[in-house]
Amino acid sequence: MLRVGIVAGEPSGDQLGATLITALRARDPDIEITAMAGPQMRRAGCRDIAGIEELSVMGLAEVLRHYLRLRRLRARLIHTFLALRPDVFIGIDVPDFVLQIESEMKTAGIPTVHVVCPQVWAWRPGRLPVIRRAVTRMLTLFPFETAFLQQHHIGAHFIGHPLADRIPFHGDQAAARAGFKVGNRGPVVALLPGSRRQEYRRHLPLFLAAARLLLAQTPGCQFLLAVVNEDAAQYARVIADPYALPLEIIVARSIEVLTAADVALCVSGTITLEAALTKTPAVVAYRMPALTYAVLRRMVKVPYIALPNLLLSRPLLPEHIQAAATPVTLARALAEWLGEPARVAAYRAQCQGLHQTLRNDAGTAAAAAVLALLAEHHAPDPVPGGSS
Repeated sequence: MLRVGIVAGEPSGDQLGATLITALRARDPDIEITAMAGPQMRRAGCRDIAGIEELSVMGLAEVLRHYLRLRRLRARLIHTFLALRPDVFIGIDVPDFVLQIESEMKTAGIPTVHVVCPQVWAWRPGRLPVIRRAVTRMLTLFPFETAFLQQHHIGAHFIGHPLADRIPFHGDQAAARAGFKVGNRGPVVALLPGSRRQEYRRHLPLFLAAARLLLAQTPGCQFLLAVVNEDAAQYARVIADPYALPLEIIVARSIEVLTAADVALCVSGTITLEAALTKTPAVVAYRMPALTYAVLRRMVKVPYIALPNLLLSRPLLPEHIQAAATPVTLARALAEWLGEPARVAAYRAQCQGLHQTLRNDAGTAAAAAVLALLAEHHAPDPVPGGSS
């Protein structure tokens, strides 16, 4: 029986892990999968030994506060997986946490796969030797990452992005709106303040203030606020009440919310890719703790923070970072999208090309890459002097 160990972190990692588990089980229903998992991975079929919510920490100061707990968690996972000795170990995202686990597994003779390339092409290139030592095969979501890693002698394989598989090329806006309490009386604006607790609590008041200004400038606007879970929804109801907006709070349906919207205001992260794949014009805003920002601005070497902008090497989505992210600037940027239909049409055409590039049946491609690595790892060594 084939045994697989997986450690994932954050909701996006849970989603990636679920598509991989589903594809592996399609090829081998008897596969045994043990994982640090989220709800989607559990539904796909794995035995969980920890939950991804234990890694729901972001920012330098926040990580320092939780350092000892995270260190103990990692030590426990290393001990567990070394005892289990899976045929392959897979880390999904969260490189600062999982690379050390991968290194321990590889040292013990277990081949390792890492899904989602750390952003070494943007910052912290010093991690490249660490990745080379820890990872047998890197599975990348974006084509340029594979070429970059191969230049640095790291085995890599492009699998595509699962979001590009899930999201249709042509979304049905009318059908999406039918599931929400919005009509045709004015523009529909999506607000997506983030998935992590610290993230959405930092951005939600900013986004609501921008929405109130936009409503004053563009009467008739309707707002859909997408949050990741019911805890975030309860917080949002309290915070949103004083703003008196025509607002509906939606839990765990970001793609539908984006499809229904005419324009979106979102934080940096995977949600910007969802905006591009749903072809929804968006404005990107991001604020972080001052210490984190001061450190990162010295280290980050790329010109953009939004994934579509990085992939296309141009500012497809307007970005407003730190002090530049104010209610006034965000409301103005949203109004500009609403007032420029030709710009929206050009944006959607560019997004269509990006979608085609990233659609590659990522789960199946990842499972095939994992099984190919296992076959390669267990292949007998060639006989010296034998015929080829």
